[in-house]
Amino acid sequence: MDVSAASDRSSAVVDEVLEAVIADREFVETVLTGVLARGHVLLEDVPGTGKTLTANSLATALGLEFSRIQFTPDLLPADVTGTHVFNEADRSFEFTEGPIFANVVLADEINRAPPKTQAALLEAMEEEQVTVDGDTHQLPDPFFVIATQNPVEQEGTFELPEAQVDRFLVKTTLGYPEEAGELELLRRRAGRSDRAPTVGSVLDADAVRELREVPEGVHVEPDVLEYIAAVGRATRIRPQVQTGVSPRGTQRLFEAARAHAVIDGRDFVTPDDVRRVALPVLSHRLVLTPEAAVEGVDTDEIVEDVLDSVPVPTVEPTV
Repeated sequence: MDVSAASDRSSAVVDEVLEAVIADREFVETVLTGVLARGHVLLEDVPGTGKTLTANSLATALGLEFSRIQFTPDLLPADVTGTHVFNEADRSFEFTEGPIFANVVLADEINRAPPKTQAALLEAMEEEQVTVDGDTHQLPDPFFVIATQNPVEQEGTFELPEAQVDRFLVKTTLGYPEEAGELELLRRRAGRSDRAPTVGSVLDADAVRELREVPEGVHVEPDVLEYIAAVGRATRIRPQVQTGVSPRGTQRLFEAARAHAVIDGRDFVTPDDVRRVALPVLSHRLVLTPEAAVEGVDTDEIVEDVLDSVPVPTVEPTV
C-alpha cells in the first residue's frame, strides 16, 4: 500500500466514524494517528461526551474484533488478562483468555480501577503479550488499546501511574459538541424510532496491518529529526516541569509525525506535522513541580511555549 492509498483509506475511516460520532474531524484524525503509529490512545473527558461510542465506532470502521473492559474498583488483573481454569474432563488446567484478547480493547474508565489492575495492561501495551502464571500468551495482531478516563478531580478516580500514562502514544479529549452537534444529538433522540446512523466496516485486519506499515517508509529530513529531539529536550528544562518528556516520548513524537504525514497524503514529514501532533503526544507525559501544580499551570501551555521557543527548520524534502 502506498501513501496515497493509505491516505484515502484513512480518510474513509474518519468519514465512517463521523457518521455516528458527533465530533471534530481533527479529533478523529488524532485518534487514528495513534492507531497508524502503532500506539495506544487515552481519551479524557467527563461522562456522556461519546468516548465509548468513538472507540466502538472506530473498531467497526477498521473491521477489527472489539472488546470492552469496564474498569471498577474491584476489578482484578485476572479479570483483564485471563486465568487458568481446571478442566474436569482431562484433570488439567487450561488457560482461559480474558477480554484483553481482541484487536481493539476499550479500557473504559481506566482510572476507576486501582493501580494494581491498571498495571495488568503494561505488558500488553508494550509487548503485545500477557504473562499469566509464568506462561506467555501472544495477543492478536493488530492490537491496540483505547482507554477512557474521567477527570481525576471526579470522585472515585485514581491517578494513572506515570509508567502507565507513558504507554499511551496520544491523549486527547472529545469535548462538548458545538451547538449544531448538540442539536443533531437531540434530533436523533427525538427520532429514536427512526434508524440511527450506523458505522460500517471500511477495512479489515489485513488492511489495517498494511496501513500501519506505511508510516515506516515516510522520509524524515535530518533537520526535522533535530527539531523533534530539540522539542523533547526543551520540555526537560522548563522550571515548572519536574519530569520532562522521556526518550520514549520523543520517539513517539517522531512516530506520530510520520503517521500524520500519511493521513495528510505525504511521504515526508514537515515541521508542521510535528507541531500538529505535539500537544496530544507530549502534554500528558509532563510531570509538573508541586508549585506549578498548585498554581494551576497547564501542561498544554508548556508544550505550546516549547513549540514557540524552539527554532523551526525550513525543510525542502529531497526524496
